Amino acid sequence: MSFFMKEIIDEEWGNYFELTTGGYALLIVIMLAILLAGCFFGGGKLKNKLSTKQLVFSAAAMALAMVCSMLKLFELPMGGSVTLCSMLFICLIGYWYGLYGGLTAAIAYGFLQLIVDPYIISIPQMLTDYIFAFGALGLSGVFAGKKRGLMWGYLLGCFGRFVFTFLSGMIFFGSYASDYGMSAPVYSFLYNGAYIGAEVLITLVIIMLPPVAKGLQMLKNMATEA
Repeated sequence: MSFFMKEIIDEEWGNYFELTTGGYALLIVIMLAILLAGCFFGGGKLKNKLSTKQLVFSAAAMALAMVCSMLKLFELPMGGSVTLCSMLFICLIGYWYGLYGGLTAAIAYGFLQLIVDPYIISIPQMLTDYIFAFGALGLSGVFAGKKRGLMWGYLLGCFGRFVFTFLSGMIFFGSYASDYGMSAPVYSFLYNGAYIGAEVLITLVIIMLPPVAKGLQMLKNMATEA
C-alpha cells in the first residue's frame, strides 16, 4: 500500500491518503486498459465498424468533461461543485454507444478524476466517490436509441451518481452531520443533492434549447454513423 499511497496526518481534517507517483501511474494504466477493453470487446454489432471511432469520440467526450469539471459555477466547502455540464459529456457516450460503452468510458473517467483531484480517506470511500459514482453516469446507455434517450439517460446517470455520493456522505462523512443538527442521511441527501441537482437542472435547460438539441443530434450522427 505504501508504494501507491502515503498517509497524511491532519489534525483539522483528519487522516487521509495521497497517491504516490506509483499510484498515479497505476491509475493511468488501469484507466487506459478499461477504455481500450470496452472499445475492442464490447459494442455488440457496432464493434467491428466503430471501435476506432468509438475510442476517438469517447476520449474526446472525456476530455471535454474533464475541462468542464474545472469550470465550476460554485463549489461547496467540503467537496462537490456545480460545473459547466461536465456530467453531460460522459452521459453522451452511453447515449451514443449503449450501456457497455457508456459504463466503460464512465468508469475510466472516474479513474481520471481520481488522478486529477483525489481525496482519499479509505479504499471503500475512494471506490464509492470516484469509480462507482462517476461510473454510474454510464447508465445513460440504458436509453440509447430510445425517444428522448439523452434526457432520460442523463437523468438516470446523474441519479446513479447521486446514489453513490449519498452513500459516501452518509457512511464516510456522516460525522459532520451533528455540526448542523442533522442525521447523517439527511445531511448527505441535502449536501449531495444540492450540487448534483443544481447542475442537472441547468444542463436540462441547456440541452432543451432548440439550437443545442439540433447540435447534439448532429453530433450523435457523426459519432455513430458507419
